Amino acid sequence: MGEGMDEKNVGFGYLKNIPVFAALPDELLKSIHAKTIDRLYRKGTVIFFEGDPGAGFHYVKTGKVKIVKMTDDGREHIIKILGAGDLFAEVLLFNNRPYPATAVAVEDSAIGVIKNIDLEKLVLSSNLLALELIKALSQRLLYTQQKIKNLALNDVTARTAEVLLRLGREQGQKNGGRIDIMLDLSRQDLASLVGTTRETVTRTLAALKRDGLIDFTGQKIMLIKPDQLLRLIP
Repeated sequence: MGEGMDEKNVGFGYLKNIPVFAALPDELLKSIHAKTIDRLYRKGTVIFFEGDPGAGFHYVKTGKVKIVKMTDDGREHIIKILGAGDLFAEVLLFNNRPYPATAVAVEDSAIGVIKNIDLEKLVLSSNLLALELIKALSQRLLYTQQKIKNLALNDVTARTAEVLLRLGREQGQKNGGRIDIMLDLSRQDLASLVGTTRETVTRTLAALKRDGLIDFTGQKIMLIKPDQLLRLIP
């Protein structure tokens, strides 16, 4: 499996698992499927670099992808971790601009790509598709506003709790009263999501573990008391 390798699909039913497409009629899904280019990426492969020409709308079929920005001193800042059904590079629709961030496969991933020009033609033919994309763009705007608010107003403990709970909602599995998150993230990756240093997030995680709110082993983080984590966020 590698960059640029086509993935074969049978039918268009998989599109019903992509929230932005789930409510669309079958005829429109067939058209979307016909315009989709399927790509497979091994873990660690760059899907596109920040600054590359923005050629397409992407969505995750399977696997996980991280969206990152590089700081002036070369450090990586993770904007978001995406899983199956999530969109990325959708902000480039209807404007010819370069990709505003870099996308990297966190694990072996299957990605659907639709060229902007093809999706724009589909949008012009379907008010329903246009509405679903507007909803998706609005959700992305709300996410960005919330992240800015958290960075500006919350301390590291509150930001760490917010990131863990968000990962739990987006990537976790409920296991009784707790939430298990299986994600190949280094402490540096987690620190980048929180907006702090690796040393600080390591100390914060250790404190949350001592308090019995979380536990972790290897690539697994367990949210033992999600309700108490939520109380840490103003």
